[in-house]
Amino acid sequence: MNPSSPHLSIVIPVYKAAQCLDELYRRLKAVLESISLDFEIILVEDCGGDNSWEVIERLAAADPRVRGIQFSRNFGQHYGITAGLDCSRGQWVVVMDCDLQDRPEEIPRLYGKAQEGYDVVLARRGARRDPTLKRITSWLFYKIFSYLADIEYDGASGNFRIMSRTVVTNFRRMGEQLRFFGGLVQWMGFPTASIEVEHAERFVGKSTYSFAKLWKLAAETIIAHSDKPLRLAVRFGFMMAVFSFCYGIYILGHAIFNGSSIPGWNSLIVSLYFLGGIIIAILGILGIYLGKTFDESKKRPLYIIRRATFDESNFTDKEHSVGHGGVRDTHLGVT
Repeated sequence: MNPSSPHLSIVIPVYKAAQCLDELYRRLKAVLESISLDFEIILVEDCGGDNSWEVIERLAAADPRVRGIQFSRNFGQHYGITAGLDCSRGQWVVVMDCDLQDRPEEIPRLYGKAQEGYDVVLARRGARRDPTLKRITSWLFYKIFSYLADIEYDGASGNFRIMSRTVVTNFRRMGEQLRFFGGLVQWMGFPTASIEVEHAERFVGKSTYSFAKLWKLAAETIIAHSDKPLRLAVRFGFMMAVFSFCYGIYILGHAIFNGSSIPGWNSLIVSLYFLGGIIIAILGILGIYLGKTFDESKKRPLYIIRRATFDESNFTDKEHSVGHGGVRDTHLGVT
């Protein structure tokens, strides 16, 4: 075994999952040891308010291959993935959720497919074990996202995947504040394959993503990956201008040939309110983009780590600080 450079890293963001972690570790250990004894499991606790961190500390004390990180506050799932990738050391890195809907038993199949020459192998969920409303909203989000971001993103693939060290190194160069893990990986364009996997029932509890959280994530993800809403607003403005010009010519012609203007005070007021609403909406879109640009200009760390079960000075080498201005200076802030 090489503790400084394991063959496999498993990155798992953890949020309110204390009841899942022991079973998750047991199944991961059994599966990974069938591939290689040289692995690490990175659990990133996102301040869910339960005793997940205590469980992670216990697992790390019993097995040094388990590495735990706890944020200073709740930053979000995609920032948890980013932190896990930042401290991963494996030649191959698997990203998965903690609720056991991503089955650890599928990892050997992902790994085997990657050995065929792919840098990324996605796990496509055949029949999702989610409520109907969540499946519908998820499908709608990915359709809209693919259209606005001009990326053909496969909505059947979640975060569950395996990536080569090359992909992880380049992912870590992208330091934008708005994070969408899957979109960033796809944008890089490395050779990618996918396999069909079984999507299991949630081990315990229910999803912590409310409709409001999903809507916020969708809006921020689209803004982060595309300026198409701005271009659509410009097109709509030109369309309205052409329509208004044509209608003006019609009114002028009617007045010349019929000697009277077209009555319609109510329709005029409705049109003014409609155009006023459109203008305000477009200004709002511009304001959102300006606000996100302002956030990016602050150069704040993507996340702050409160504590870890390993020596944070090994967080790791210079390769891992590319694009972030230095991991220790920008990310850690360990207290």
